Amino acid sequence: MGSAGTAVEEDTDADLASGVADPWVTIVWNDPVNLMSYVTYVFESYFGYPRVKAERLMTQVHKNGRAVVSSGGRERMEVDVQAMHGFGLWATLQESGARGAA
Repeated sequence: MGSAGTAVEEDTDADLASGVADPWVTIVWNDPVNLMSYVTYVFESYFGYPRVKAERLMTQVHKNGRAVVSSGGRERMEVDVQAMHGFGLWATLQESGARGAA
C-alpha cells in the first residue's frame, strides 16, 4: 500500500507542474480513541510518508483537529477515506477549493 502514497504524491507534483490543482482532498479528523503513535504509523504505512511528514500530519490532526493527508481525483480520495476508516480513523473527503490555483 505504500506505493499508493508515492503515486498520489507524483500525481500531485505532475498536476501542479501543469497548472491543474487536485480538486479533492482527504481529511483525517481528531478523535479521542487513537494514539498519536498509531496515527503516525497509519500515515507511514498506508501513504508511504516519511516519518517526519507522518508526524507533522499527526500533530496537525492532534492540535488543529484535522489535517489534509492526500489530494487528487475524487475516486482516489474515496479510496483513501475508506482506507482510513479501515484503520479506525475518522476521515472525510471534500473539494479542495484550489481549482485553478498554481
